[in-house]
Amino acid sequence: MIRKADFQLEGDRRGVLLVHGLTGTPAEMLMLGKRMHREGFTVHGVQLAGHCGDEDDLLATGWRDWYSSVEAAARNLRGQVDHLFVAGLSMGALLVLLLAAERSELVDGVGVLGATFRYDGWNMPPIARLSFMLPLIKRLGLARNRSFQEEPPYGLRDERIRSQVSGAMLGGDSSAAGLPGNPWDSLADLYVLSARVRRRLPDVTAPCLVAHAEEDDIAHVRNAYLVANRVNAPVELLLLKDSYHMITLDRDRRLLADRLGAFFAQIVRQDHASVHASG
Repeated sequence: MIRKADFQLEGDRRGVLLVHGLTGTPAEMLMLGKRMHREGFTVHGVQLAGHCGDEDDLLATGWRDWYSSVEAAARNLRGQVDHLFVAGLSMGALLVLLLAAERSELVDGVGVLGATFRYDGWNMPPIARLSFMLPLIKRLGLARNRSFQEEPPYGLRDERIRSQVSGAMLGGDSSAAGLPGNPWDSLADLYVLSARVRRRLPDVTAPCLVAHAEEDDIAHVRNAYLVANRVNAPVELLLLKDSYHMITLDRDRRLLADRLGAFFAQIVRQDHASVHASG
C-alpha cells in the first residue's frame, strides 16, 4: 500500500528501500535517496504504519505493523528490480535487519544506519536507561498517554538543519519531521522488536554496511558493534565523526550516501562476476 509520505525515484534495475525511524518520516531518508538515485538506483522511501499522523495514529499500531510495512514495500520493489538493497535509520535499521533475517531471499545487502537497540546515547537522561522495563509497564497498563519528549540537539549536529527540523516537528508538521515525543507504548514495542532482532542477528547473511556516529546522542556506538559482531555476513563498519544520531541528514550525509552507494554497487558487480565465472 502506498501511503501519503512515501517517495519513489525511478532508476535502473538496482533497487534501494529506505526505512525511517520510530516517530519519524520518509523525509528523513529523502536526501540519502536523492543522492543514491543520482547514482542510478531506483529508490523507494516507505512510510511505516501509524506514522506521519498524530500520536493516536501511532498508538494504534505496533512493531508487527511497522515490520509489515517494510516487508510489503520490499516485496513490491523486488518485483521491479534485479537486486534489492534495504537501509534503515534508528529503529528502521532494526526493521531491515529483521527483514534480512526472516526474508533473506528478498535482500542482497543491508544498510544499518544508527541502529538503536537501546536509548543509551550521551544526551539520554538517566531514566531512559531504564526504558527496557517499558514492555512490563505497558502490560500493566501504566504507559498509556505518557511519552518521552525529545530534547535538543534532536540528533543533529548541524545547527541549520536542526533549526529546520525542530521547527517543523515542534510546529506540528509530523509528515515532514515526525512527532516531537515518543509514546511509552510505542517505545515498549521498540524494545520487544529489539529483543527479537538481537536473537535473529546470526540469521542475517546479506552483506551489511554498519554506519554510526561516533558521538551519537541517542544510541551509543556500541549498538553498531553489536550488529557487526553478531551477523553472519561480511560487514563494513563506517564510523562518522561529524554527525549525531540523524546521520542521513547531518554533516556526514554525503559521505554516508557515497559509501552506501558504493557498497551496494560492489555487491552487484560481484554478483555479475560470479555469474560470468560460472557460465
